[in-house]
Formats: sequence, structure tokens, C-alpha cells
Amino acid sequence: MDPVLRRRLDRITDVLRSEALTTVTCINQVAHLIYLKLLDEEEAESELPDDRGARGQTKIFPSQAKRFRWSAWRGKNERYLHNFVGNEVFPYMASLVKECPHVSDYFRGAVLEIASPRVLMQVIDELDLIEFRKLDPDVGGTIFEYLLTHLGQPALGGQFRTPRHIRGFMVRMVDPDLGDTIYDPACGTAGFLIDALDYILARYSKYPREVPVYGEEWLEKRSQTLAEAKEEIPNLQTYASGSGDKIPDWHMLEGSIYGTDLSREMIRVATINLALRGVYRAHLRRANALSVTSIRTPNERNIRHSVILCNPPIGQHVSTTSIRLDLPSKSSKSELLFLSLMMRSLARGGRCAVVVPDGVLFGSTRAHTEIRIELLRDYEVLAIVSLPPGVFKPYTRIKTSVIVFRRPANAPEGDNSATGRVWFYEIRNDGYDPDRLQGGTRSETPEKNDIPALLVAWANYRASGYDRPPGAEFGTLFDGGADELRCWWAEFDAIAENGYDLTASRYRPRVAVSIPDDDPKQLVREVLAIERAIIEGLEDLLKTVGGP
Repeated sequence: MDPVLRRRLDRITDVLRSEALTTVTCINQVAHLIYLKLLDEEEAESELPDDRGARGQTKIFPSQAKRFRWSAWRGKNERYLHNFVGNEVFPYMASLVKECPHVSDYFRGAVLEIASPRVLMQVIDELDLIEFRKLDPDVGGTIFEYLLTHLGQPALGGQFRTPRHIRGFMVRMVDPDLGDTIYDPACGTAGFLIDALDYILARYSKYPREVPVYGEEWLEKRSQTLAEAKEEIPNLQTYASGSGDKIPDWHMLEGSIYGTDLSREMIRVATINLALRGVYRAHLRRANALSVTSIRTPNERNIRHSVILCNPPIGQHVSTTSIRLDLPSKSSKSELLFLSLMMRSLARGGRCAVVVPDGVLFGSTRAHTEIRIELLRDYEVLAIVSLPPGVFKPYTRIKTSVIVFRRPANAPEGDNSATGRVWFYEIRNDGYDPDRLQGGTRSETPEKNDIPALLVAWANYRASGYDRPPGAEFGTLFDGGADELRCWWAEFDAIAENGYDLTASRYRPRVAVSIPDDDPKQLVREVLAIERAIIEGLEDLLKTVGGP
């Protein structure tokens, strides 16, 4: 991110702190104003006389409504500005139901909560100096990530974000491409959707860049180039970034993004996050994806997606009277219901990566067992990636894993199971200290990260057509002193014999305990010598304190 842009964002968050607003309110107020600025820039592009105009956008500021454009009011005095934006601009935007339903949906119920006219004017003045539509998609898309980091809040509105390094490897494992439809049924601020979009943009960029998961500012602080950092830290985790200048059909890309969330605030931030990457018409909707009310038309029940990425809410109970009828699980546990929803929402040949609490993998209730049997028999479980216990600290210590599965192009025949074998990988270090927290987040330990090795092993496994899983098979016994195991695999029959348990540790190959070569007589003599020295020391201590 450009240092000038960074300083402007810093000033915005600093001035908003004086309003004593919550983080979620700060982020939403900035989102409202950025959207107004973006819409003005979009309108300006549509007025250009040549082919540089906006991509087929509908004009939302006809002549009688030009006074509502950012460029028309941003220079007014602070008191006029505060009253006009809150009482006239917001309502006008919410009224565009027919002209621009995506804009109307965003501003419905939006409220200006910055109480001070002077603070509002200061924020507007800073934003006015940023030409958002001229920012590269990868730069514009980091704005809210940066704001949240600067505010010291990895959580937003009671929800905590999936860390980028976890989202990143999940995206790479499902490998989204142009033409895929990408869905997150609990999208929050659209982290997974944005990472999938960035992945595609980088793939279709003339000059993609490689960026550390810690951000480019991390390199600046170290006064290093990426090449220097990678030479010092060979397993440094990175991701690809790019402008997407080779995308052949931008409208198709925009129309391929789908997301739902219960919170209107989350959907608003998600909307702006995507808009900053040039995606204005993603299918984002405020809804409870598990509820019967989420299905507005009969056709919506039949929509299937080719890529699903999600970290759904866990530990929540859903009223059984409101659950969608096409979800067979009799459980009210949100994690089981979301997994069931994703299975049914996946198109033939589609791929899914989902974070689940480990209880989903080994739970013994009927609902737990039935969903695992269905997952293994009707879908192809490709991998179980065990995550370290501290991934979501300080918000939860629940042990989690990632399930990666796909829906076969053709349904399994007879009693055959779609899953032939399951590959397990254990991440013990993820590039962050599991115990040390700094500014509300875990401290970076880039030299301790198993994720790059996971992705290399996964690439090899995928290249084999998922026929040759890396690592050893369940039941293998290694001699003592064998290298520390990171991955292994088990056949379907072995998993079925173990009650369809999918916990990685259950199938870890055993390593024989090495028998020491030392002479046992000598070991006994050494122990006796130590014991005599202890006794003599205690006798001396007793004499010192005046004992008999």
C-alpha cells in the first residue's frame, strides 16, 4: 500500500476514535462514505466520451439529482454537510429501488452516526483525496484489512475474521477459476470471496506479484525485498496479487460471486470490499442461509455452486422450526447444519473447503455420524487439514480442522463410496506464536510455518489425480528415530471400521520406541550414585539445621 494512502487511512481512524464509536460503527461509517465516493467516480467514468466509460453502469444521478453526488456537496461547510449527508443523501440512495437495487439495498436503514460535523468533514476531506477507481484492485481491497488492523480489532461486530494465511491455503486447495461460481453462506466481510477473487485476478494478470501473508508493510519494517526475506526464511508464506488486466469478461466475474450473512453491517462492508476491487454486482444478500426464509423463489433452492469456501459460526443452536426443509440433519448445531447446506449447494464437480470444530470429525451423536457417512459416501473427501489449537485466539480456543471435498461428476453406483481414501495433514505451526498476543493478534513467527510445505504436498497429490497421497498409510509402523510425520492417509474401509471418525490423529502411523543401547548394569550404577549423593546432601542439611 502506498505510504500516502496509508497515512490518510491512519488520519481517518485517528479522528474517528475521538467520536468514541465502536469498531463496527467506525468501519461502517467509512464504508458508507467510500461507497458514495465510488458511485460519484463511477458516474464520472460513465460520462466520458470514449470507450473509457464505466462497464455498462446505470446512471444514478440524473440532472434533477446531481446535488446528491459526492462532487456536488463535498466542499460545503461542515454543518450543512452533516445535515445534508445524513438527512438527504442517504435517503436518496435508499430510494433507488428500481434504478439501482444494489445501491438501494446497501443504504436501506443506513444512518450517519458521526455526531460531530467537524469530524465528518475531516473524514470526507481525507477520502476526497483518494481516487478509489484508479487504485489497483489488490491495493483497494486491502483498505478495510488495514483499517481493522490499525484499529487493533481482528473481530468485527462480535464476529472474528478467519486469518488471511488460513483463508489463503484453503483458496489454493480448491483452486477457483474464471467461470466458477464462488459462494460463502456465512460471508462476514467477504474475506473468502475476496481471496478467491484475488486468486483469479492474479491468474489473469500480465504482471502478478508475490506478497507475504504479513503484508508489504512487514517487508518495509524489515528493510528487505521479498527475495531477501525468502532467502532468510525459506518457508515464508506468500500469496499472488494482481490487477486482473487479462480478464476477458468482467461481467461474468462479477456475477460469479455469491454470499449471505445475518448481519446487515457485515454485508455492507463486504459490498464495499468487493467494490474496491471493481466488483459492484456480486450477489450479496442479508439472510440466514439455514432458514426457510432465505429461499425467496423456488429456483433458489436449486442453485448450485462450483466453489464453496466458509468458516461458519460454531457452537450456535438454531431453532428446528426455522431450518430449511432441504437440510436433512435433525441437529440444531450450526456447524452441522452449515456443512449439510454446503454439501447440498455444491455443483457436480464442485470443490469445497470449510473450517469445522473437531467435534464434527469425531462426534458420536446420530447427527454427527450420519453427516460424516453421507460426506464420505456421496462426496469425495480429499483432505482433512488439522489446524493448531491457537489459530483463532483470543476469540476461541476450540480445536479446528479444514475439510476439503468435492462432489463427483457422477453419483456413485450401487454400494460404492465416492471417497476411496482420505489424506490427512497436521499443521503444528502456522506462522504465528500460539501463546503470545500483541495488539489483539498473535505475534508473527514466519520461520515456523508448515503451510508452505502443505501446499507443496497438496500440489503433488493433485498432480497425481489424487491417486498417490503423500505420506504413509494408516497402520504403518516406523522404526524408532523416524522423521517427524506431517501427513498420512487412510482407506475408506479403515475409516468405516473406526466409526467414520475423521480425526487426523486417529490414523497417524505409529513410530516404534527406540530401545537404548546402554548397558543396563551401568544405568543402575549411575542411578544408585545419584541417590547416594542426594542422601549425603540431605544428611549435611540436617546437621546444618541442628538435627540429631
